[in-house]
Amino acid sequence: MNKQIILFCMICAIKFSFLTAQNSSENCEPIEGKTWGVVYNSVGKIHAESNHRSEIVTEVLLGMPVMVLNRDKGWRKIKTSEGYVGWISESIVEMTHSELKEYNQKRKVIVTSLYTHSYKENSLKSAIISDLVMGNILEVKGRKGNFFKVIYPDGREAYIKKNDAVHFDKWLNDIKLTEQSIASLAQQMAGIPYVWGGTSSKGLDCSGFTKLIYFMHGVILLRDSSQQVKTGKLVDEKGDFSKLQVGDLVFFGTKADESQPQERVTHVGIYLGNGRFIHTSDYVKIASFYPHDPLYDAFNTNRYLRTKRILGSINSFGIEYVRENEFYTKN
Repeated sequence: MNKQIILFCMICAIKFSFLTAQNSSENCEPIEGKTWGVVYNSVGKIHAESNHRSEIVTEVLLGMPVMVLNRDKGWRKIKTSEGYVGWISESIVEMTHSELKEYNQKRKVIVTSLYTHSYKENSLKSAIISDLVMGNILEVKGRKGNFFKVIYPDGREAYIKKNDAVHFDKWLNDIKLTEQSIASLAQQMAGIPYVWGGTSSKGLDCSGFTKLIYFMHGVILLRDSSQQVKTGKLVDEKGDFSKLQVGDLVFFGTKADESQPQERVTHVGIYLGNGRFIHTSDYVKIASFYPHDPLYDAFNTNRYLRTKRILGSINSFGIEYVRENEFYTKN
């Protein structure tokens, strides 16, 4: 068996054990004052503890609202829109609840390109203000030529190319949440490297990948594969891949047995049809359940657990429209 694959699985199992304990025991109450915040960096790293030596457990993206639970010097204990808890250093502008609602009322754009930059002026030759990734959200103040003029949550002003973003409200209203749109976007991410805790188009872990694909369709999923498997409609758990539909989530791990009484879900991908699925291990790639397929993935086929369907299950447990999530609502 490939040593790299074995190492990858061991890492996923460790993360599953650690994060399940960490998040299930979280009982923090919001603190007084500015108990909300909005991310101002393209990607904000969330740690398990309030120091840079601790594990990076997930990421939040520019423009995403968070709840502030606690403070420790320059660190903030935050909760994300899907309920994930961790510590972030800087990267957020704190707000009161009323300030967040006012912020949510402002006109915004969402970045739809995988990766781009913002500029000091409406010219690609001007100074770069920051990088941007898919899913970043910025307040928009107008247009100048082929650029949007935008404002970051921390007050920086910049310009981004119009073909890199769309108006946020229009995006929410025009989303086509279909099997093929899920598959198409997932395949656009082919080759993006695996990054532990990654949820952005700079780098993704397995559940960060599925989460980003659905977020860009206006849907918020839970963060980890061990959480996502508890959501949606059960489609299959016997390896009958004829029952699967494009866009379904396929889960992998270790089944319960005498030596291990509890099942361990450690990996997830998106079904593409014809026995193929797309997932991230060392990078985002397509694989197959079928031995005759040149993309056959024997390792993951042998540890397949079940398939869950997200489409048709929106607003059931752990699956929510962005526009209806309390972190994003305007009222």
